[in-house]
Amino acid sequence: MHNHVKRDRRRALCATLAGVIVVLVGGCAGPSSFVACIVPSVAEAIPRDGALVGINPDWEKHTLEEYAAAIGHRPAVAVSFADVPMSSTDIRNVVAAGEQVARNGGMLLLTLEPKLGLPTVTSAVAADVATVIASMEDAGTTVVVRFAHEMNGSWYAWGQQPAEYIAAFRTLAEGLRQGTRATAMMWAPNYGGGYPFTGGAFEAQGGTDEFVSLDTNGDGALTASDDPYAAYYPGDDVVDWVGMSLYHWGSTHPWGQNEMPEVGKFAQQLTGQYNGLGGDDTQVPNFYALYGADKNKPVAIPETAAFVVYRGDAAGELAIKRAWWQQIFSEETVTELPALRMINWFEWKKFEPEVGETVDWTILSDRSTRESFVADLPSWAQFASEPQDCSPHD
Repeated sequence: MHNHVKRDRRRALCATLAGVIVVLVGGCAGPSSFVACIVPSVAEAIPRDGALVGINPDWEKHTLEEYAAAIGHRPAVAVSFADVPMSSTDIRNVVAAGEQVARNGGMLLLTLEPKLGLPTVTSAVAADVATVIASMEDAGTTVVVRFAHEMNGSWYAWGQQPAEYIAAFRTLAEGLRQGTRATAMMWAPNYGGGYPFTGGAFEAQGGTDEFVSLDTNGDGALTASDDPYAAYYPGDDVVDWVGMSLYHWGSTHPWGQNEMPEVGKFAQQLTGQYNGLGGDDTQVPNFYALYGADKNKPVAIPETAAFVVYRGDAAGELAIKRAWWQQIFSEETVTELPALRMINWFEWKKFEPEVGETVDWTILSDRSTRESFVADLPSWAQFASEPQDCSPHD
């Protein structure tokens, strides 16, 4: 897209959303009122050693500055969620999150959710998203877009629709390439243990094109023997990062119990080698190797945490969380999984319908948990560097 076309689109969006971007991001002001920051390229945003350590913050409870003060490090990544197509409220929230990231340093992992269905992600919608992100780039925010995460699950409106998902992913990727300077795309399915996740509202139905595409072994049935990842992969040319949601929910279905994670569970699930209390998942492909190391793509864990409902269990709630993060931040992780370049803790206390209770996934909820987390952070953990000065100039 030519530069004058980009400027026209940005000017039109700013006019439509007067007061949303103008106030929070310099990119909608006149060219003399701001200095466009230099955001790193896709390759430059990937750490050479170790992994970026970030947070899925509850934005209503903690600012990034408060989180950084609590752990003594500025998070390298902050995760934000928004609908796509984006409403004015979505844009306001995303831009506000980006403004915090610009002050903090690091990058924004923007998770876009097409809740009205994948066909709504048109070229025009992709261009509008690019316009918003381009303004954020101008203000110094590095952005990675995680589009329609956990698409292999049956619980989201975009789930188990491989052809439509790939088409929408590629449409958005093309729009961002045309309309931004450095924004990257992340493909991030759910861990394949338990696939095909039957019973969800959006489960692929027999006789449909989706079902046929997902029946990867051609036996006429959709089972754990089918590949939980391959049918959803959009292509090497449009994927910059690969990621996987990977939580410790406990040991066995139907979950809901505070249980210590088995030794080695994190790495085993990421590499398709898990065979433990939760069942034999060794038929699940080695996600890390197939989509990360073999394709030379950086691997992310965009969401992780350990299940705890505070009940005063004998095992100790802190012990459960600590056992999980010690696996993630072990020396074996950095030596045996060198392509792992991003790890984000899910810093939320929220009601989970799967168990009918409020789960505390956080590390900031009490002093002992926070101090233990900080003490266990490895030397290879990469946090945000000094933010750029992108303040307006006359």
